[in-house]
Amino acid sequence: MTYALIIIPFALLTLVVTLLSMTQPGMKQRMLASTISAAILVVLTAIFDNVIISAGLVAYPEGTSSGIRIGVAPIEDFSYAICAAYLVPAVYVLLPKARSGAPREHR
Repeated sequence: MTYALIIIPFALLTLVVTLLSMTQPGMKQRMLASTISAAILVVLTAIFDNVIISAGLVAYPEGTSSGIRIGVAPIEDFSYAICAAYLVPAVYVLLPKARSGAPREHR
């Protein structure tokens, strides 16, 4: 199995949940914040993935990635950061307490 196939369910889940959250208030601001967050996460992923792969802490066997790389990091690694930047805020606004406007309890 390739890393590109592994990301498909995560990408589809992110797409579906993000589309479901479109009816919630603040969609435009949330998408802007998610896009900025995704850009920052991609830069950080590029830096740290290259460091850990170059150091030999992680290796990707031949044939498991698309072969497209940013430095030594396979492009598939960046998809997780992008999905997280959009999925987490979308899930948050879909939670019942987030929509009710009630303050969340801090422990």
